[in-house]
Amino acid sequence: MRIINPKRLMEGDTVAIVSPSSGTAVEFPHIYENGLDNIRKYLKLNVKEYGTARKSSEYLYKHPHERAEDINNAFDDKEVNAIFTSIGGDDSIRILDYLDMKVIRKNPKIFMGFSDSTTLSDYIYYKTGLVTYYGPSVMAGFSQMDKFPKSFLDMFGNIMFEPIENYEYHSFPFRSDGYPEWSKKENVGKINNRHRNDGWHWLQGKGSAKGVLFGGCADVLEFMKGTHFWPKGDFWNDKILFLETSEDKPSADTVKNWIRNYGSQGIIDRIAALLIAIPFGYSTKEKEELESDVHSVLDVEFGRGDMPLVTNMDFGHTDPKFLLPIGTMAEVDPSRKRFRLLEKSVL
Repeated sequence: MRIINPKRLMEGDTVAIVSPSSGTAVEFPHIYENGLDNIRKYLKLNVKEYGTARKSSEYLYKHPHERAEDINNAFDDKEVNAIFTSIGGDDSIRILDYLDMKVIRKNPKIFMGFSDSTTLSDYIYYKTGLVTYYGPSVMAGFSQMDKFPKSFLDMFGNIMFEPIENYEYHSFPFRSDGYPEWSKKENVGKINNRHRNDGWHWLQGKGSAKGVLFGGCADVLEFMKGTHFWPKGDFWNDKILFLETSEDKPSADTVKNWIRNYGSQGIIDRIAALLIAIPFGYSTKEKEELESDVHSVLDVEFGRGDMPLVTNMDFGHTDPKFLLPIGTMAEVDPSRKRFRLLEKSVL
């Protein structure tokens, strides 16, 4: 696969806002608008809202083609330098067949979202080779930036704006699950209670593993398995697979079965490492069960005790969250307890 890197962002660039999944921006406009304000304030970017950005969930559900059309038009728009999603949802898989890969390939630019946007980020990379980004959305991540440490903003600068060589990730000093009730305007920009971040858990692995980042929300990836959107065979060679769970809080047993399916497809034999995020809403006991189950699947069931397995990582449905460039070479080194990029993801 030929990799296409988007251009880096600069202050004053324009970011398109689209809603490829749900219309939550209509339900909680104060949360949405605070996210837009923070993009302007902290990233120094201009904002261009596309038609779907403020459409209702009912409208978006009935018009999947229109959701895809906004993405196609944003890629084709010469004024736009990047595309951010407003929030996730549960049916963006319905718009994949309407994406114009020729337009996307011809006009490479940053595309970022998480959760349900997994389908978009992964499929665009799979079909075009364009590096995409698994990171915050307008309402879930950007709207809460006032509560995050400086290292969160620095991460954007070091990856998207002025990329540095071999960017190294570090766990944030705290973590938070979800947000206080969005219907109450006094909760704009707030996060739920902070918890001390006890760092990543290095469960297994022998030696450094190098590979290309790929993954997203495990719940959403289940929608893609068995379809023509799902990568096949050699695609999985030397991938660093990263997986996280949604606010639906699938049980440890469910996640174990999902991972077992990757093994049954032959994917576990092909990948270089597996990264698991801080699971949303899990108790300490549930986290321990999840880690034990995933470790057993890799080591006992599929004989991959050699492969680095790292859990409790800061991406997905947790705040603050990492910005992960899908399609970029990275390294997972258990001996040094180090996770870093090996190349710049933007030009």
